Amino acid sequence: MPALLPAFVAASHLVLAAQDVPRLNIEPSCQAATESAATENRTVDACLRDEQAARNDLEKQWESYTEAEQARCLRLSNQGGAPSYVELLTCLQLAKASQQLPSEDRLNGLGSGLDSGLGSGSGSR
Repeated sequence: MPALLPAFVAASHLVLAAQDVPRLNIEPSCQAATESAATENRTVDACLRDEQAARNDLEKQWESYTEAEQARCLRLSNQGGAPSYVELLTCLQLAKASQQLPSEDRLNGLGSGLDSGLGSGSGSR
């Protein structure tokens, strides 16, 4: 039994780490956002404050999301550019809200329902 103690302790740390909000490198995201901002007063500092506020919200709410939601939204927030806590939080909020939709209005699985029904009743080809 004592031989299993190190494995148990290591595994418990992995579980705890998985329950924490991941650390994202948000500086590139804020730099890009300010370079393309439509308003002059949108600064890197303002963006970083927004990102920190989103991270704070995530820290409070992280465990209320399923592991599947966390993994999917984290993967999406890292695609196509620099990651963002604001994007991660928005994705998670939308994922949770979508679960409250009537079952007939939900997409079940990635991409399902996207091809069927599009253009129906609108003179589709």
